Amino acid sequence: MEITEHIKYLASDGQLLADAAELSGPGAPVPACPGWQVRDLLRHTGAVHRWATAFVTEGYTSPRPFPAEPDLDGGELLDWFREGHGRLVAALTEASDALECWTFLPAPSPRAFWARRQAHETAVHRVDAQSALGAEAAEPAPEFAADGIDELLRGFHAREKSRVRTSEPGVLRVRATDTGDVWTVHLSDRVPRAERTSEGPADCELSGPAAQLYLTLWNRPPTSAGGATAVTTSGDGRLARLWRETSAVV
Repeated sequence: MEITEHIKYLASDGQLLADAAELSGPGAPVPACPGWQVRDLLRHTGAVHRWATAFVTEGYTSPRPFPAEPDLDGGELLDWFREGHGRLVAALTEASDALECWTFLPAPSPRAFWARRQAHETAVHRVDAQSALGAEAAEPAPEFAADGIDELLRGFHAREKSRVRTSEPGVLRVRATDTGDVWTVHLSDRVPRAERTSEGPADCELSGPAAQLYLTLWNRPPTSAGGATAVTTSGDGRLARLWRETSAVV
């Protein structure tokens, strides 16, 4: 996806997150984040936005400490969140394609990295905020969801930090039925290895529309009216459980 598309989604999802938080109230529980209330979601995501903005605006070329979350609540917290989100959108919009700064996943450029990473960071937490209203959250657009699946599988879980490990190797296939994107993920006691291919056998397959796969892989699974998960699992369910239990990003 183009950088401008990522920035567009970042801007929209940040606004929707704040709107949902205002409707639910700061004390509403966040179902996908046990122990969190909406105020925790705003503090966390707002701090991430400010952290990312500093790399873009200051050009830091090495990691920086994550900022402390503010002791704010209610309307002041919402204003603080909206201000920081606006600054991030503006920083990425105005940044040069020649920007040089620290990143932590492969990308065509630092500007492309931060636009993509913050777009998906914000999209997932927008889903969290909307779910705190007690209703099904709006699904991301298919092409954006497929992009996020790729970042998750070939970016986050290609790092040594990934905890998706198993002493009994297996192959997990992820198939987006609407966009045609397919990933094959080799799981073992080493770092997962994901490829954009449908070739070769797989022990387990997760299939469904890209948006529903995106939410499922981020452990925000959508459900049908009857309460069933919206993504189909076939084959060895052990690998699907392994993902669900160990894939939280750290």
